[in-house]
Amino acid sequence: MGVLDRFSLQGRTALVTGAGRGIGYALAQALAEAGADVACVDIDGDSARRAAEELARQGVRTLGLQADVTRKDEVIAAVSTVVNAWGRLDIGVNNAGIARGGKAEDLSEEAWDAVLEVNLKAVFLCCQAEAHVMLPQGYGKIINTASMSATIVNRPQCQANYNAAKAGVVQLTRSCAAEWASRGVRVNCISPGHTVTPMTANMGDDVRAIWLSNTPMGRLGDPSDLQGAVVYLASEASDYVTGHDLIIDGGYVLW
Repeated sequence: MGVLDRFSLQGRTALVTGAGRGIGYALAQALAEAGADVACVDIDGDSARRAAEELARQGVRTLGLQADVTRKDEVIAAVSTVVNAWGRLDIGVNNAGIARGGKAEDLSEEAWDAVLEVNLKAVFLCCQAEAHVMLPQGYGKIINTASMSATIVNRPQCQANYNAAKAGVVQLTRSCAAEWASRGVRVNCISPGHTVTPMTANMGDDVRAIWLSNTPMGRLGDPSDLQGAVVYLASEASDYVTGHDLIIDGGYVLW
């Protein structure tokens, strides 16, 4: 098999959370372009279905599923729908996330709980449900979306809850990778830098200027900058990679 053939996802099935827009949609699009059948999962069911319809134009099978990934029963139901439809689940991309920041001394308990629930607890629930399918198969690729905020403390925004949650995602990834490596399931994560998405669109010009000044490459990321990484980690090309956090940030964490 040639090296480029090892990047093909033909015959694989994938589930992507937060796939209705932004980074999640870009990752789902990349998997579909590489040949995978893709289930788009989002708390906004209409967005999930629209994403699935758009990806189906690439000639792959798709599903658009509504699910609140903080609820274990809904996560299990989404995974079960994929397996019932396609017979297996090979790739899980656990990407759904939110940001609700504030100064640590003023951060509400509600904001802390909301961010930890979506950005960390939900990733665990997805990993667990996906592993229940992949471990009996003896093969699977789980890719979690962390953040460079797991490695550094961003500025000027204050977001202790987000930083803590994303650091938790990296360590959760490593823990699951260690437990499941001998049973054929690889678990890795990607850590985007500041990326232009609907979630970051409302940041002011002064904040963006600071982000740009701290980025050696001199630009913010685009969701397409993450697509090659997810295809690599989902494919046979990365079969000897597990427990890795791939930071994709234009060099931001270097300074």
